[in-house]
Amino acid sequence: MTESTRSPKVTLRFLAAPTDVLVHGNHGVHGGRVLEWIDKAAYACAVQWSATYCVTAYVGHIHFTRPIPSGHLVEVRSRIAMTGRSSMHIVNEVYSADPKEGVFTRACDCLVIFVAKDAETGRPTTVPSYVPETAEEQRVEKAAESRIALRKAIQAEMEKQTYDGPSDAPRVVHRFLAKPTDINWGGNVHGGTAMEWIDEAGISCAVEWSGEHCVAVYAGGIRFYKPIHIGDLIEVDARMMRTDARSMQMSIHVRSGDPRGGRANLTEAIHATVTYIGIDVDGNPLPARQFIPVTEEDVRLSEHAQVLRELRAEFTPLPLVAGARPNHVD
Repeated sequence: MTESTRSPKVTLRFLAAPTDVLVHGNHGVHGGRVLEWIDKAAYACAVQWSATYCVTAYVGHIHFTRPIPSGHLVEVRSRIAMTGRSSMHIVNEVYSADPKEGVFTRACDCLVIFVAKDAETGRPTTVPSYVPETAEEQRVEKAAESRIALRKAIQAEMEKQTYDGPSDAPRVVHRFLAKPTDINWGGNVHGGTAMEWIDEAGISCAVEWSGEHCVAVYAGGIRFYKPIHIGDLIEVDARMMRTDARSMQMSIHVRSGDPRGGRANLTEAIHATVTYIGIDVDGNPLPARQFIPVTEEDVRLSEHAQVLRELRAEFTPLPLVAGARPNHVD
């Protein structure tokens, strides 16, 4: 691919199908499926720019603003905000419209970071530098740069925590094998598929605790630590950290490994923090059933969830897209 043909933008367009809805009713496409769409569009954008295989390293600033009904025409718009030596920071916006009307409105936005890999060695490889030209492109680049320090601060805070002590927290664990249909073109499980697993476990935990239909409204960050392969034993562990007036904050770990070693052979592949709310039949938020932490670890993780919120408020990076809430980022 030559410099003249390389584009920093990709738009995917398709119809939301009934199979994209997790729960029967008028609640729309579930968050995990939307994240899968985003990852595919961002991957296409990253590969188009780098001209090589790429892997998802981080997904953040995931803000769900409204549900997408089955049958809506969907557009996932991905564009490069900035590049590093081997990384590409990609801004993604999901729009949808009733095809009879054709009026698109935004339903979700987020930042995805991909790393380019050498096809032979699998090591990170250099990507072409992206140079913003317009005032809007320069603004988006500065917004992406303003998130770097916050990501590092949140990562440092998350690394202080443990999740294996005595706990009374609501918890759901899903276990299964990674199937051949889960993989991407590089032979590893697609990042979007893994994010769908994360949302399914998180919703299961939130619904079981609240007794209400629940939806994801925000994810502070999804960090990818290692690839997942066909045949790996997968454990998706969703654990409630904190409840507020309406929200339930979850810490969700994806662990994987050779099934012949059992659970003892599983190591961390992905870690996410996701916020859910319960909604009524009209989609209105409901008060959250309160979780009162008792054990030492549960108390610490509840405080940890609050610290993450305070860090986002402290750094207040620039919004990536017009109309986004600047504090809901990391």
